[in-house]
Amino acid sequence: MAETPDEVEFDEEEAQEPTYEDASPVDAMREMIEYIARALTSHPDNVSVTDEGDGDHIFLRLSVDDEDKGKVIGRNGRVAQSMRSLLRVAAVKSDTRVNLEID
Repeated sequence: MAETPDEVEFDEEEAQEPTYEDASPVDAMREMIEYIARALTSHPDNVSVTDEGDGDHIFLRLSVDDEDKGKVIGRNGRVAQSMRSLLRVAAVKSDTRVNLEID
């Protein structure tokens, strides 16, 4: 039977969840969509989110593997609509408008 150490080192900085307080609103929204899309797809390495636009209106383009488009869009577009709803909520906090396009 393997021995266990009496003390386990714990680095509190590494254990903290990431915060988006220092990130720009665009970066936070882009990372949120990328996180959701990676969780839904079979090919998470092929997920990318690009952004363009000015401070008042942001266009996010989500690109996924052709095989995964149905998963990201969802039946009757419900998954895509849910992602857009989350983006709208995030955009209200930063007083911007945001559109999501899925490629």
